Amino acid sequence: MRVPTARAQDVGTEKYRVGHGTLVPMPMKSPTVRHRRLGRELRRLREEAGLSTNEAALRLGWSLSKVHRAEGGRIMVSETDLTHACDLFGADSYTKGGLIQLARDANRRGWWTAYSDVFTGNYVALEAEATAIRTWETAVIPGLLQSEDYAREVIRARHPDLSAGELKRRVDARMVRKINVVGSTAPTLHALIDEAAIRRPVDSPDTMDRQLGDLLQVMEWPHITVQILPFSAGAHPGMEGAFSVLHFDPEDPAVGYVESPAGEVYVEAADQVRNLILLFERLAGACLSPEESAALIAAVRSKA
Repeated sequence: MRVPTARAQDVGTEKYRVGHGTLVPMPMKSPTVRHRRLGRELRRLREEAGLSTNEAALRLGWSLSKVHRAEGGRIMVSETDLTHACDLFGADSYTKGGLIQLARDANRRGWWTAYSDVFTGNYVALEAEATAIRTWETAVIPGLLQSEDYAREVIRARHPDLSAGELKRRVDARMVRKINVVGSTAPTLHALIDEAAIRRPVDSPDTMDRQLGDLLQVMEWPHITVQILPFSAGAHPGMEGAFSVLHFDPEDPAVGYVESPAGEVYVEAADQVRNLILLFERLAGACLSPEESAALIAAVRSKA
């Protein structure tokens, strides 16, 4: 019987895919915060034990690729594998218990898993654990700040072939995401928005009135900062496209994110993330102040 090559299976707490008749750990598009933290701890323990990746792979019975992906946080490590690794590396019981709990937390289902048909990457998992989010948008109001009617029209324009039910599900997912990420326990959000996004009519004047009104309301919240990049800024460093940078607790490196019609790109190399942060800061310096931005939004709304 022919074995499928892309079917996912669950074995214990670790996800696998079937390939060439064998089970291999299933990689993630980008590691979540807890998986990255777990991977760093595994690497630290291995290095303190004086073992190379080749030696660790041989003694654990893992492939070399599995060691690299586990240390990079790119596969879900089972508790059994984690226990064996901790024993090999000489971790004390306190450290082992902490890493096992971290693995359990990393593999716990988040709110977004109910919308796994909508959220196909790991961005929302990273976003849910961020302490600060910086985002630059060139053409639309950022998804986290969209009103329901506005979101519906944006999604409909991007996916014109969706059925009514599919469209509703995507809108619901975006609104649930907004509630979970922009609520009272939310991270700080600093959004830079091109003036074109607040002036572009989406659907009816009522839709834009509600959207701009919602935007003005959230701008009063202490953890949200919105700045508009005016047309008068002319050529600017953000003309090549939108991007986001997610910041976490000090021990967890920031992650950059770029989405395009061709797919998602996660930027994790320290120098590249630093360049995105510098780019964001230059853009923020070219934007209107939050107060001036609110005045411009209010003026545009009055004419919508």
